[in-house]
Amino acid sequence: MPEPVETYSPDGVDYGWVMQVTFVTTIVIGAPLVALIAFFSGVSLPTWASRVSFAVRIGAIVWFVTAICVFFYARRQQAD
Repeated sequence: MPEPVETYSPDGVDYGWVMQVTFVTTIVIGAPLVALIAFFSGVSLPTWASRVSFAVRIGAIVWFVTAICVFFYARRQQAD
């Protein structure tokens, strides 16, 4: 019989949950958002290096905003 899985009951915000939700949300919503920004911004992206650089710069902003929003959501839900 397998060993039972340990449970975790954090005091305060569960940062593991925040990071998991941030990761999934950024991929599901952030990737298409970066593509739309690249398409509608009118920025010339002729090489793969410029495309990657653009995606990293915009993706970092999207990741940060998503993480802050998820953290405040988790903190609000934990307070209730």
